[in-house]
Parts: sequence; structure tokens; C-alpha cells
Amino acid sequence: MPLIDKISVELGAQEPWPKDVKLYQPYEVEQILLPDNANCLAVQAFLKMCHLDFQVEPRPNAEAMSPTLKVPFIKAGRFVTAELEGIVQFVNGKGISLTDKLDNEQKADMRAYMSLIHSVIEVAELYICWVDKETYNEVTSIRNGSIYPWPLNYIQNFAKRNQVIKKLKALEWYNKSIEEVFQEVENCCEALSIRLDGKNYFFEDNPTELDALVFGHLFTILTTPLPKSDLANIVRQHPQLINLVQRIEKEYFKKETRH
Repeated sequence: MPLIDKISVELGAQEPWPKDVKLYQPYEVEQILLPDNANCLAVQAFLKMCHLDFQVEPRPNAEAMSPTLKVPFIKAGRFVTAELEGIVQFVNGKGISLTDKLDNEQKADMRAYMSLIHSVIEVAELYICWVDKETYNEVTSIRNGSIYPWPLNYIQNFAKRNQVIKKLKALEWYNKSIEEVFQEVENCCEALSIRLDGKNYFFEDNPTELDALVFGHLFTILTTPLPKSDLANIVRQHPQLINLVQRIEKEYFKKETRH
């Protein structure tokens, strides 16, 4: 975490949770893309699990407004904190924690699985959105460019795509075939299912930020229309994960989930 954000988190810990917390993210209907939607939903789930009030504030330039240039971010009083890990630390600093009953080994285990989701599921989402030509042409380029007039929309899409491809090359994902990407996702889902092992949540009966992160990504994959349904089909092959998604959606978002 950058030093300035760390200082903000430490200072914010001295104050109670504000009543007017706002969570900033792109517009859901016409703009947001799969990876960003997943991360925004994960933060919403985490805050709901902590029983903290907040209001979602969609902004077309939410990414540019964020201190880390990633969404979502929250404005809590005088403090601005971005992304799930930073927001978790900010909340923990106020004496609110979903992991206070976990021992050090369990916390390390949780962080390892969260890292797995970021390094596999989230990267696969980026690949599908920006490398798969059908998805890019039919979904990504339209949604990402929707807030800009022509020709700025073309320029912004070109710049963003180059940025994502550079990241995927650094992670050695860009040259993977789409079949290899799907296999990586399958392996990750299998590992998550084994870790869940029939429990209500990954750590027995109480959710943690790991459950929030899994929910954010898997619910978004299951409910986002894409030209290719392979990602959703992979998730559907894991009934324990489906049950987890449905449990969290029903418990914290108060709606029925149908897949």
C-alpha cells in the first residue's frame, strides 16, 4: 500500500464509521466491465458482511478518480481508500474485522486463496475482455468507450487495451490459448471447492473477505452476458461454489439468485 494511503488508513482509524460513506464505481448498465464489476461487488459484499452503511455512487470517470486508478474506492469522511485490500485494512483499523477469530495459519491460508483469485480468476477475466476478439468487439470496446465521443472512444479503447496486454504479457498470460485460460479457471474453481469442503463459508459459519471476493467474481461471471459462456459453465460445474454464491446473495443482498 502506498505510504499516503497507509497514513490515511491509520488516521481514519481514529474516527467512527461515517454515516455518509460513498462507494464509487463505473456505471453498471452501460459501462462497467467484468473484472471491475467483480471487484466492486466484492467490496459491497464485504461492507455488507461488516454491517456497514454505504451508498453506491456511479461515476463515468470513477477509475480516474481513484487514488490507485482502480475501482472501487470509498470516501469515508475525509478519507479516500481504494480496492478490497485497502478498504479491509481501513475497516479493520476501526476495530471491525471478519477475521478476528482466525489464527495466524488460517489468516495466511485466506490470503493465499485471495491471491489465487487475483492471479487466476481476475487475470482470466481481463484476458476474456481484452484479448478474445469476439468479446472485445461485441462487449468490451462498446462498454469501455461508451462514455466518450468519437474518436476519443477509439483512442481510449486502444490505450486501455495496450495497457492490459502489457500486464498480461508480464504475467505470461497473453500467449495462452483460450483453452489454457479456461483450464486455469477450472483448476482454481476446483481448488476453491476443495477448500470449501461442504462448509457454509470458507472458515466454517462466518464469512470473511475471502468469501466476499469469491462471491464478487463468481456472481459476476454467472450473471454477465458474454459471447462465450465457458467461464460461467465452468463455475456451474462446482455446486459448492454455486451454493456459496446463492447463500451470500440471499443473506446480504436480499434477493433470490437463479442460475
